[in-house]
Amino acid sequence: MKPSHLLGALAFSAVSITALNAAAAPHFNRISSFPVASNIPADMDAKSVSSSEIIAATEDGMTLIYSDSPLGGIGFVGIADPKAPVAQGFLALDGEPTSVSILGGKAFVGVNTSESYVAPSGHLAIVDIASKTVTASCDLGGQPDSVAVSGDGSLVAVAIENERDEDLNEGELPQLPAGFVTIFDIANGVADCSSKRVVDLAGLALIGASDPEPEFVDFNSMNEIVVSMQENNHYAIIDGATGVVKNHFSAGAVDLTFIDVEEERAFTFDGAQTQRLREPDAVKWLDDNRFVGANEGDYNGGSRSFTIYNKDGSVSFESGTSLEVLAARAGHYPEKRSGNKGVEPEGLATGTFGDQKYFFVLLERASLVGVYKDTGAEPEFVQLLPSGIAPEGALTIPSRNLFVSANEADLIEDGGVRSHVMIYELQDAPAAYPQIMSEMADENTPIGWVALSGLVADAQTPGKLYAVNDSFLRAQPSIYEIDATSKPAKIVKRIGVTRDGAPAQKLDLEGIALDGNGGFWLASEGRTDRLIPHAIYNVNAKGEIKKEVPFPAELLAVEKRFGSEGITAVGSGDEMVLWIAIQREWQDDPKGQVKLVSYKPSTGEWGAVRYQLDAGEKGWVGLSEITAHGDYAYVIERDNQIGANAKIKKLYRVKLADLQPAALGSDLPVVAKEQVHDFVPNLQSLNGYVQDKIEGFAIDASGEGFAMTDNDGVDDHSGETLFFSIDKM
Repeated sequence: MKPSHLLGALAFSAVSITALNAAAAPHFNRISSFPVASNIPADMDAKSVSSSEIIAATEDGMTLIYSDSPLGGIGFVGIADPKAPVAQGFLALDGEPTSVSILGGKAFVGVNTSESYVAPSGHLAIVDIASKTVTASCDLGGQPDSVAVSGDGSLVAVAIENERDEDLNEGELPQLPAGFVTIFDIANGVADCSSKRVVDLAGLALIGASDPEPEFVDFNSMNEIVVSMQENNHYAIIDGATGVVKNHFSAGAVDLTFIDVEEERAFTFDGAQTQRLREPDAVKWLDDNRFVGANEGDYNGGSRSFTIYNKDGSVSFESGTSLEVLAARAGHYPEKRSGNKGVEPEGLATGTFGDQKYFFVLLERASLVGVYKDTGAEPEFVQLLPSGIAPEGALTIPSRNLFVSANEADLIEDGGVRSHVMIYELQDAPAAYPQIMSEMADENTPIGWVALSGLVADAQTPGKLYAVNDSFLRAQPSIYEIDATSKPAKIVKRIGVTRDGAPAQKLDLEGIALDGNGGFWLASEGRTDRLIPHAIYNVNAKGEIKKEVPFPAELLAVEKRFGSEGITAVGSGDEMVLWIAIQREWQDDPKGQVKLVSYKPSTGEWGAVRYQLDAGEKGWVGLSEITAHGDYAYVIERDNQIGANAKIKKLYRVKLADLQPAALGSDLPVVAKEQVHDFVPNLQSLNGYVQDKIEGFAIDASGEGFAMTDNDGVDDHSGETLFFSIDKM
């Protein structure tokens, strides 16, 4: 019999791409995205950090309410039309909201007012939803985390975490005061503060016994409360009516194999961790006898998995490494978190749609949601959903066939995307995402990928493409073979780019072209401050570098950071000319003009023309790809903006006859361009926010155009990669 920690990994890693997108079965698809900054009040700075964390819905399913910790209040979103959510205002609270739950016309909000870690405090605010006012408040006696209302509306429970100071004594437990659970009766839709019952959890766990830190609470239909104690790696089952602890047990540990445990900017799923403590965050009942926990880890653990328990403490199912495998295959594995807790399952939601119960596992670091059918035994994996950055909270609205995620990260201070609430609908339709996914390299190891940049098509086989990754995977430069005839497209093979038998160093691959001899020409974007040369490389079919061609002195004399962003070949044999797109202006370029640089391998001759960029409203505009086909060279021109600020994501073409290179350093001719396609509608097609980096384009042997985005290695990025066809050229 296989060890329990391997069951999930073996089951889910074998899931085929066809099964992921079976047209006959219903799937959830995203139908809208709401930037929560839309709710920032007019009297506040619009650039204030604003975040959607824990989210709830009114009983009619028409209004969403989310906690916004950095802004210090709760936000309201109208979803009468879930495809067009609208801002409905913000209510500032006296403290930091940590969680929200709804009963009738009231929202129950946990509010943290702690002066310090050693003097925690907080209250339960009862908010009238219609008037958006606080109508009552109950003292909690500590720092609240999760809030839950029982299904029959008679009780409200609050996990009082009294969290530790991670900078004190390296975060070691105990750090008093201890946490506990508080329960209130609800009378006439309002918490009865005088009914407060405090559930002491000290002395239960083997880890930090005197300092329990309750994280998440949830009721079953028997009004039993399951509470996770994350740092303590422990669960307790509490009778909601009496506050008596009915059972408690360790969350346990797992042995993990075939995982990436090093942050070396390469995918190396060959590591192992033994007896890794689960340390669950969110926990949700599946029925009156079973619950599921998301094993994020926070103290000394994190099994990168979810676990289903019976309430007697026995394990019904352990997902093992399956979530890591799925994230890696979808291009969402956060390699920079390999040495920590990998994908970090954190949030959960459950809901019964028709006769089928689903549960949803939120992967904080992968920015994905795993969707599963609850079968009563081993769950059935359904699909992956793209989320915003760092999904924190989620809910289901089965009466409207909706699932909602709240995504915590707001990157306004770094000029990035804002926090979003995203809405999905259960449809009789295939899954719209992922649009590209890798196969397994072997029984245990996925073909890991992120940060796809340049793209080229095979000369003979329609739908056969090749892509490269950029310097995010600087220890694993790669060429990926893609079968674009599959839905989703399949990465079927990884070819490592090597020098003298080892992964080639000092590369930032941004372009790929066929060399006409079974190999490739690769363009590497130079960066002198990182000792990455501006150069092109000729590799054979095995990825072995056979020739390195540095940029000539005339170019390097005027170089700037933003260099090669694509390469294409025109002609064949001794008449082949390579054309390289330079992303932005170099020192000798007039403002708004960039170079298309030529190189003839047979003679070593260099030249260039200039290309006039569109004017952007914000940020900069540059090139990100070049592809020759027929009588034209096609280029992608884009701004560096994301979301609502993204305006220029376009495909232009230049006549090959006009590509008459002049000598470097001379007065270069400016070529005429013609717009062919606007990518913005394609980038909006999945109903998320517009991605900034559309960086790959190729035209296959049948004349079909394919484009893709670069997901920045899931680093301050949702990891979402779009790969799509724009039909025949």
